[in-house]
Parts: sequence; structure tokens; C-alpha cells
Amino acid sequence: MSLLVDIMLVFQRHLRISLRNPLWIVIGLSQPVAFLVLYGPLMTSTLLVTGVAPERAWQTYVPGVLVQLCLFGSAFVGFGVIAEWRGGVIERLRVTPVSRAALLLGRVLRDVALLVVQAVLLIVVALPLGLRASVPGVLAALGVVTLLSLGLACLSCALALTVKSEDTLGPTLNTGLMPLLLLSGVLLPMSFAPRWLDLVSRLTPFRYIVDGMRSAFQGEVFTTTVLTTVLVALAISALSVLLGVRTYLRQSA
Repeated sequence: MSLLVDIMLVFQRHLRISLRNPLWIVIGLSQPVAFLVLYGPLMTSTLLVTGVAPERAWQTYVPGVLVQLCLFGSAFVGFGVIAEWRGGVIERLRVTPVSRAALLLGRVLRDVALLVVQAVLLIVVALPLGLRASVPGVLAALGVVTLLSLGLACLSCALALTVKSEDTLGPTLNTGLMPLLLLSGVLLPMSFAPRWLDLVSRLTPFRYIVDGMRSAFQGEVFTTTVLTTVLVALAISALSVLLGVRTYLRQSA
């Protein structure tokens, strides 16, 4: 109970900081909305040419944009950690009686909450563009987004506390994220890819995340594909939280 109380205290602190400048929530949403509004009609038209039913074109594209939002929105939270470390904020917080793990988890939960709000807004924007999805499917996809963003945010914080340099963190994240983004099939289903590329994409966990979220948006919630997605998201989240907490505790020693 003490840990949960500490997590909520840290979460509330960081949430208040974010709400003082809500413009950053809009800025973080600008790129996914641009992909949705400017690239979405082109992509859905391409899907229609390949034989995808009109009602499934947006159901195929929007989940990919959500995963893209999750990847970049969560993975880059480490820059804020570096800024706090350089300003001495983290050191001052460590001398308080608050749990060291709570200092990380409370902050990460703030990032997850903001990203889920952005995901909901993104879905709302997609509705007038032509998106039609079942409510259970959307809720299942948002659950996956929550788990995935939790894990990626913890990984980003752990990496930030390890390198302690924006010049190192940025290229490292881009080098790792771009192949994962392309191989996950966020823009087009990997079933359209050559067989060798399709096989390579199956080695990346985000391929299963995207496929499962697309199935959920199409109303196929209680399927093996969605179950696999949930299990993959749970595994990523659990391992990443463990790594993030251990890194934070080690850095606090």
C-alpha cells in the first residue's frame, strides 16, 4: 500500500506539471493527426485498389497510426528525465522518503495517461474521415496501447538514466525505432510485402501488436490474434517495467 500511495503522489505531481502547459499534449498529437488527415486518404485509397473492403480501409490504417503514436510518444519521454537529472530534480526527490521505484512508476503513469488521451482524440478525429469500429474493439486496442506505452516509457527512462545525454539518446532511439516501425506494418499490412520481408517482420513483436489491433478494430475481439497481441504487450510491459525499476534503483545507489 505504501508503494501505491507513493506512486499516486508522484503521478499527481507530474500530472499537475503537464496540465500547467497542455499545449504539449496538442503538439504531441500533431504528427499522428497529420498522418491521419494528410496521408490517410491516400493510404485508404491504395487499400481499396488492392481489394480491401471500404469499411475496413480505415480499420486497417488507424490502428497503425495508434501504434506509431505509442512508439514515438512513449519512447522519447527519456529526454525529460535527462533534463530533470541535469537540473538536480531527481537527486532532490531521492532524498525524500518516497519509494525510489515510485519515482519512476509515477512519472511513467503520467506519460501513459497523456498518451491514452491522445489516442482517444486521434480516434475521434478519424471518425468523420470514415473510421467505423466496434466499441469493444476500440477498448481492447486502447488497453494494448496502455500496456505498450507503459513498457516503452520505462525503457526510455532506463536508457536516459544510463546514457544521460540527449545527443546519445536521440540517435539510439531512432536507430532502434525506425526498423521496428517499418517492419511492424503500421503503414501497410505486411501481408502485402515480399515473402522474405514478411518473414523478417514476424521476428519483431510490434508486428503482432499491429495485427491484433487491426483485428480488434474490425470487431474480431475474441480471437487468437488479439489474445497473442495482449500477451505480447503484457510481456513487453512486464519486462520493461522490471528493467526500468532495476536501472533506476541502481542509479540511485
